[in-house]
Amino acid sequence: MAEQVIKPDLNFINDVIASGGESLKKCFQCATCSVVCNVTPDDKPFPRKEMLQAQWGLKDKLLANPDIWLCHQCSDCTAYCPRGAKPGEVLGAIRKMSLQEFSVPGFMVKMVNQPKFLLVLLAVPALLYILIIASQGFFGDVSIPTEDGKIVYGKFLFSLYYVDTVFTAIALFAAFSLLLGITKYWKAMSAAAPNAKGSFGKAISDTILEILGHNRFRKCEVTKGRATAHMLVFYSFIGLFITTILAFAKVIPEYFEHFGTHLGIDSSLLDGLTVIYKILGNISAAALVLGILLVISNRFKNQEKAGLGGYYDWLFILLVAGVGVSGLLAQFLRMANTVVAYPTYVVHLCLVFFLFAYAPFSKMAHMAYRATAMIFAKQAGRE
Repeated sequence: MAEQVIKPDLNFINDVIASGGESLKKCFQCATCSVVCNVTPDDKPFPRKEMLQAQWGLKDKLLANPDIWLCHQCSDCTAYCPRGAKPGEVLGAIRKMSLQEFSVPGFMVKMVNQPKFLLVLLAVPALLYILIIASQGFFGDVSIPTEDGKIVYGKFLFSLYYVDTVFTAIALFAAFSLLLGITKYWKAMSAAAPNAKGSFGKAISDTILEILGHNRFRKCEVTKGRATAHMLVFYSFIGLFITTILAFAKVIPEYFEHFGTHLGIDSSLLDGLTVIYKILGNISAAALVLGILLVISNRFKNQEKAGLGGYYDWLFILLVAGVGVSGLLAQFLRMANTVVAYPTYVVHLCLVFFLFAYAPFSKMAHMAYRATAMIFAKQAGRE
């Protein structure tokens, strides 16, 4: 067998430890983690080899490894580790470093995942919306602006044109940034395993079906409840996305009329569309809040075996909770015709901005990177 020269990256080892993998050096390679893991493939199972690669500082080999994302952090390995090496948390730290390696721009990952930058990141949407509100002259009115006694955000806070323009811009930015990141990750995996020649189309379809059913989450033992919680959050996001599309479709005729073009669409059809997206939106928001509450409950229930998680995890959890709660509150307070509705709506928009504008650099990006790793693994015949 040919000799291999290993050149450990000591800085990488220290970075893993600093990113949440402080238990890394406790591992003594007993392989209990790989034995108890129910989601690892039979061919080159994880996380034993990843723990070894991290201990040796093999940065390039580790970050180009799809297995760090195939891990769903069930925490079975962490619960049964005889040394308390917490392989699940170590791989979680490595995933965070993988985002920093492949994200564009990479410095945003550091900003999003360090508490000292939180106020700066929140200030971006806050200042943006304050400027828009000020330009509409809202701050000069000391009364509660209403239309026939009803609060209407789109007329008395700022026009929906501004809201749609801002969110279209951040959606395009997030999508483009995420695409660049997963493209870099795919190239890195391909360079490390050039013989992945399976059907790309079948790999995608199989991955979609697996994600829709949350099949891997159901294999977890220590944190069984995560499957239900994650499915609620996942499908509520889909529901809210559809709601957004329907709401946007409803205001399209208003856009055209604003510029002097009448589309001739029956108003009853638009009213019916409003009813549909409001029902779907409320159901999805309620499911989002319920799902994230279950996530929080599971975190505390399993903290002795699986760990409670750090800032990286809780930023995303609390942000999702904030989006769901503030969205429902903004609606109920508007219906109650109270002035508190206006700042609540602005808070909601700021949280939504934060969630999606910074998605490629936060834990929300896991969905895209994990799906990419699953597709690659299936195409490579790793499963």
